[in-house]
Amino acid sequence: MTENGAQIAWQPCVIDEIVQQTPSIKSFFLRLSKPFAHIAGQHVDVRLTAPGGYSAMRSYSIASSAISSPIVELAIERLPDGEVSPFFHDVAAIGDEIELRGPLGGHFLWPEPAIDPVLLIGAGSGLVPLMAMIRQRRALAQVVPTALLLSARTAEDVLFSKELHSIEVSDPAFVLALAITRENPVRASDFARRIDGVMVQEILARLHRKPTQVFVCGSNGFVNIATEGALLAGLDPTIIKTERYGG
Repeated sequence: MTENGAQIAWQPCVIDEIVQQTPSIKSFFLRLSKPFAHIAGQHVDVRLTAPGGYSAMRSYSIASSAISSPIVELAIERLPDGEVSPFFHDVAAIGDEIELRGPLGGHFLWPEPAIDPVLLIGAGSGLVPLMAMIRQRRALAQVVPTALLLSARTAEDVLFSKELHSIEVSDPAFVLALAITRENPVRASDFARRIDGVMVQEILARLHRKPTQVFVCGSNGFVNIATEGALLAGLDPTIIKTERYGG
């Protein structure tokens, strides 16, 4: 694998910490043998190899802030039909060693310099690269208007909920809206339905200015629906970047 012409090698890393974030998502904090700096929105490849030699590889977005650190955070959702995610949820333990390659990706990246408004739309573990963007924005003390529209089944399923609400309270340039699909939301500013064009239009009104970049991440079906909602809200398709995840 190469990135910008340079060879990206596999490296061993050790699971330093595991945190249950939601009923279906755990964060895995991996200690790298060769630390790297990354850009918010990038991902890594993870490779698991069985004793018989069979290997499986998946790509996971980096959740940590984009700084050089020996620890990277991956927030992995357990997918019922997945091949790799069940291993992380049911088998992986602190101290285990896995292979990792990265950072990778040059398309789905937080804009630098960040000047114009940005709209982030995600669902489930699709929040992960968007959270890295939000954390990078915070780490660099950027004040660019940013809105996050996040879909979740219930309030309990909202990934990084406490951190997101804390940012919303402390940062007037950050807009947070939840689309709760299987229960009534607690906050009047949230929605009790799936994402649609009218909802995106309302978020744009809260942002006060149209974004120049839109990032959408989630399952295939979600990305299609959310992108359609953004287009129905009048956003230019050329500013919409998407990323999809699997098992």
